[in-house]
Amino acid sequence: MAFDFSGIIGQSARMQEIFAMLSLVAPSDANILLLGETGTGKEIVAHAIHQHSRRREGPFVVVNCAALPETLLESELFGHERGAFTGAVARKEGRFYLAHQGTLFLDEIGELSLTTQAKILRVLQSREFEPLGSIRTLKVDVRIIAATNRHLEIEVREGRFREDLYYRLNVVCIALPPLRERHDDIVLLTQYFLAHYNKKNARQVQGLDPEVLRIFRKYSWPGNVRELENVIERGVILCPADILTVKELPPALQELAGYPLAESRADECASEPSLVELERELILRTIAKVGGDHRQAAMILGISMEELSLKLKSYGGEA
Repeated sequence: MAFDFSGIIGQSARMQEIFAMLSLVAPSDANILLLGETGTGKEIVAHAIHQHSRRREGPFVVVNCAALPETLLESELFGHERGAFTGAVARKEGRFYLAHQGTLFLDEIGELSLTTQAKILRVLQSREFEPLGSIRTLKVDVRIIAATNRHLEIEVREGRFREDLYYRLNVVCIALPPLRERHDDIVLLTQYFLAHYNKKNARQVQGLDPEVLRIFRKYSWPGNVRELENVIERGVILCPADILTVKELPPALQELAGYPLAESRADECASEPSLVELERELILRTIAKVGGDHRQAAMILGISMEELSLKLKSYGGEA
């Protein structure tokens, strides 16, 4: 079967390696761990894996483990019986049950408590579970794709993530690169988002000013592909002509270009710290709060140790 990467845009060497890996692992039934910063497209990749697996006729069920408190998350995952707890006025089927013979995507799995981790581990080992307040045991056939922006090896060493669950999930590990490491894809992604938001907003923006592309390649994109998409959507909406210029970019990118802000905006922003200054303050404050532990600070900030080291070097004596 030819592998169709619908929804995944990329021509860089890093992305070609990932496409090759996906073409091999998608048809299998192995659990997969997706690593990457926020905004790198982990859910899109998970959906593509499902679409090209033998389970593609089954459901693709998504759970954001960071979006719900632990008390509600357990009910979402395993379901509950009527009267199982205050407010449980009717029986509810859990996401594991709903994903039977399909794929369950556990996003932000690094946010789970140890208690919930233990319960998920049991399902992975025995393929069965009991809903809250029930004595019935349900059997399920589910493939797990998990994702996180945390360094799970560090979480395991620090006792915040179960080692046995880590190895159950990490049968195949795919690390998605941040946008700053795949600059060759920026033009391709920009063209895709331009076409999409032109159609969505009934606009006719034909392309980008060369200065805009220069800024895009220079910028570090902390929000990754999701941030680029938001910038293009904003630009399409604000662009009065057929070429998107620096004027339609967010203020942070205009400043990066050395573009003078409008006089009214300049007065308003004169006393405001820049994006770079805010980032520097956040990083230094975080390091101070954890007593100088760079590894823990990197984990809290959601960046790699290498990226943190580079930023500290750029701060020089302040660091």
